[in-house]
This record gives sequence, C-alpha cells and structure tokens, in this order.
Amino acid sequence: MSLSIGELAKETGVSVRAIRHYDRHGLLVSRRACNGYRYFAPQAITQVRQIQRLIATGFSLAEISAFPDCMRMTEDAAFCPETRDMQLKRLAAIERQIAELERRRDCLAETLKRSEGKGDF
Repeated sequence: MSLSIGELAKETGVSVRAIRHYDRHGLLVSRRACNGYRYFAPQAITQVRQIQRLIATGFSLAEISAFPDCMRMTEDAAFCPETRDMQLKRLAAIERQIAELERRRDCLAETLKRSEGKGDF
C-alpha cells in the first residue's frame, strides 16, 4: 500500500509543501509514478510525525538528516545513544538563548522602571 502526498499530508496534518521539502532533503523516501506523482510507504506517517517533533525541539533539517534511524524512523523516539551529544548541545544552546532573553528582559524592565514618571512615554 502506498500513500499519495495528499494522503500523507492528511494523515499527518502537515502541508504538502512541507512533505515535499522533507523529501527533497532526503528525510523521506518517495517513489515517482509515471505521471510524476510522489508515493510514500505507510511508514512515512511515522517519519513525518517524528520530523515534526524534532523540528519543534529546535533541530534543523540538516541536523535531523544526520540522526540515525532510531530517531528518524520511530515515532516519539526520545533518545538514541548516537544522538545524545547532539541533543545535549541543542539543550545547551536553548539554555543560552533563554539566559540572553532573560538578560534583555531585565535590561528593558530596568529601563522602563527608571523612565517611569519622567514623561518619556
């Protein structure tokens, strides 16, 4: 049984455009019919859902494509020994971003506090 790109989009809630994008980046495997349409194996449903989950955690398509099958082919896979370093690096990057945003927030809050009552607004 094969899925058309439209069927895959419907099953996963992901746009046809995004699925084409994943296919172009080698994250999905499709075969082309003689009419040029893409068809996907049923396991593509799991793969698309996992790709979406990994994107939501901050990984790029290039990083996801470097993940082994244990992360890309298993829905809700949270850990593979081969991905631990990459996940730890991503977590550290997110924590640095949070710290920077907190620093900016504190700076802006202090600026606003100092300007209260001075008619600067």
